[in-house]
This record gives sequence, structure tokens and C-alpha cells, in this order.
Amino acid sequence: MQQNKEAVKWGIAYIFSSYNNTIIHITDITGRVTLSKASGGMVVQQDRMEGSPTAAMSAAKRAAEGAMEKGITGIHVKIRAPGGHNGPTAPGAGAQAAVRALSRMGLRIGVIEDVTPLPHDTCRKKGGKRGRRV
Repeated sequence: MQQNKEAVKWGIAYIFSSYNNTIIHITDITGRVTLSKASGGMVVQQDRMEGSPTAAMSAAKRAAEGAMEKGITGIHVKIRAPGGHNGPTAPGAGAQAAVRALSRMGLRIGVIEDVTPLPHDTCRKKGGKRGRRV
């Protein structure tokens, strides 16, 4: 018996979402070959709008179109916030909107994973012994 299901060609969507911008980078399954990329700054005119959910949806749509032209039908999503030593560990407002836009474009979503860098023990945080006094 033969199945009529088409095989899904997987890719990886790396979504970097800060408060100021959202960057969507789609690669093949190895992560080495870039298929398409887009950012909030590529789709809006004002700098203050780059990190908004609307800009993230438009950027995700643009990136998805480029990947689908190259034959990608499903993606695994890796969401990253700035993180690290002083950055926020929560992704910006554009991350959720970007994932929603990718699924609306017809791409199958596989695994959604958070890959924000977290320090394992690090330099002393800024602000002094008693913290930042406002």
C-alpha cells in the first residue's frame, strides 16, 4: 500500500526577539545553509516600530515566502531573547506574533524551543553592592 502523504522538508527558524527588533532567520535542517532572513527593520519605516508584533508578522511572512520557494514545508522554531549577563531573558513582543505568522503561511511547526543564553555564573552585575538606587 502506498501513502499519499508528501514528505515534509524541514528547516529551522531562528527568531531573535528583543524589545527593539525581531530577526527571523530560516536555515536548512543542519543550520548551516541560510534559506531566507528578514527583520522588523526591513518592513517598517520608523525605528520605534521595529520590535512591534505587526513588524514581526510582516518579517515572518517575508522570511516564510523565501523559504517556501526553496521547498521548505515544515520548521522547527528556536526563540531567543537577548539574555546573557545583563540582557532580559524574556523574548520581546514580536516572538509570539512571528510564530503565529509562520504557521498561518502554511508551514508545519515542529518543535518550539527557547535558546536564550543564560549565564552559569558570571561577572558581577552592575549597580554596586546595594543595587541601583532610583
